[in-house]
Amino acid sequence: MKTIAILNQKGGVGKTTLATNIATKLHLNGSKVLLVDSDPQGSARDWHAAGNSEIAVVGIDRPTLDKDIKKISDNFDWVVIDGAPQLTDMAISAIKCADLIIIPVQPSPYDIWASEDLVDIIKHRQQLTDGNPKSYFCISRKIATTSLSTEVVEALKGYSLPIMKSCTSQRIVYAKSAAEGQTVFDTTNNDAIQEITNIVNEIKEIIV
Repeated sequence: MKTIAILNQKGGVGKTTLATNIATKLHLNGSKVLLVDSDPQGSARDWHAAGNSEIAVVGIDRPTLDKDIKKISDNFDWVVIDGAPQLTDMAISAIKCADLIIIPVQPSPYDIWASEDLVDIIKHRQQLTDGNPKSYFCISRKIATTSLSTEVVEALKGYSLPIMKSCTSQRIVYAKSAAEGQTVFDTTNNDAIQEITNIVNEIKEIIV
């Protein structure tokens, strides 16, 4: 069983979008997937309630996350954690149980600045655990017609964490499908489908 934690203490960076789409793609690939909503606002749980996804979704919004997941994850191949914003204790708990941390960052200086505290927590954990968990930035909602994404990549290098080659772009289909309790795999938007497929393939290269 592998655990992916999608974390950023800033809200609105696309954590739930990534979590639901990654979990769905892993499920479609034939894996047994548990999606854990650690945000008290329950965005992933609301998504699940609005649709008919076959993925198991549970809410664990207490800093005992690392202990609780061990009790319920035996029958799953993958656990995907949708991280809570602004809750340091929850982030620490998710980091403790993760094999891979993905930090979604939009092409915005505010997102870069907001990542500093989380990166510090991750690096402290890595010092104690021989470099684990593996941790990567993922560019979220990339805007193709601007140079901001290139500038963000350069700025993120200052944090000394790797950046995923795969990313998501600014597409209406992500928000529209989420509002209906679906993912891009319920649509015909091949570009968005390919983006998530690339991210999942890269995840597997990193930790499988």
